[in-house]
Amino acid sequence: MTNPLALEHQLCFALYSASRATTAAYRTMLEDLGITYPQYLVLLTLWERDGRGVRDICDALDLDTGTLSPLLKRLESQGLIERRRLTSDERRVEIHLTESGLALRSKAEDIPRTLAEATGLDLDELVKLREVLVRLGKHLQTSNAVDGKKKP
Repeated sequence: MTNPLALEHQLCFALYSASRATTAAYRTMLEDLGITYPQYLVLLTLWERDGRGVRDICDALDLDTGTLSPLLKRLESQGLIERRRLTSDERRVEIHLTESGLALRSKAEDIPRTLAEATGLDLDELVKLREVLVRLGKHLQTSNAVDGKKKP
């Protein structure tokens, strides 16, 4: 009989190990751009749609404002983004790319392809893996396993 608590049988460890390896691969590629992996994720949201509100970025990245704020401060100090208060509502801030932030996009365009090649998986496997991981995340977020309460 196999040990159900053996590390090699744990989904959590396989996910953790793959996540660490993926982040390490990104770290290497992002060093040339002068940004960290979390900063890259913020920039991805802005390259997709510039002028997003802080709450919108938090929702897109599943982060709270306490985690996002230091990332935004660093990106702003690097001259990659700027914060703009809405004239219609001074309490709201939109995040916009600067010219440098926009220019960095072209330097980052090969990153997804480079990472995909590094995985050793073909395109179909990568698409299926992403779909399974998205589904896994959604199910865990709505299950009792996350906080003991079923979410709507």
